[in-house]
Amino acid sequence: MSLVRDPRPLTGEPLALDLLNTRWNREGVVQDLLTDTDGLAVWLAGNGLDAAHPADPAVLRHVREAREALRAVVDGPVAEGAPLVDAVLAHGRVRVRLTGEGPAEEPEFTDPAWGPAWLAARNYLDLLAQAPDRIRRCAHESCVLHFFDTSRNGTRRWCSMAACGNRAKASRHYARSREG
Repeated sequence: MSLVRDPRPLTGEPLALDLLNTRWNREGVVQDLLTDTDGLAVWLAGNGLDAAHPADPAVLRHVREAREALRAVVDGPVAEGAPLVDAVLAHGRVRVRLTGEGPAEEPEFTDPAWGPAWLAARNYLDLLAQAPDRIRRCAHESCVLHFFDTSRNGTRRWCSMAACGNRAKASRHYARSREG
């Protein structure tokens, strides 16, 4: 099976935010990569999860549930969304072990179909522990994409300077030229 190119405008973000970014706007129309298992296959492959997790209806259902839980905590009050994320996390755990290479952590799932959803929810917890103030939504009013700000000074505002950042600059320039 040949995979389709990932059509999303922003990829490569940490797993939790990449899952949120499976929904985006294109010319005012909401696009959704997770409408079917083909889109799920693209997302799994893009995150290196395709070898361990099939793109089947059960995985798709669980990944969509995780996406909505993450959207609730990232875009709304954490207290309201936390039980939704906890419900996803309830389907797995981290098994701590000592290996020949040293300490190791391995995820274990109640049902393997929960794997990608659980990993995304767990990744969100890791981002919160690392730098919660660096989890951002693009500042462009019509953009719904999220990113983890890795800039040195932590002032990144746009999902992409080439897209949303440029549109904002052009809009400000146009407004100034109309005033003059």
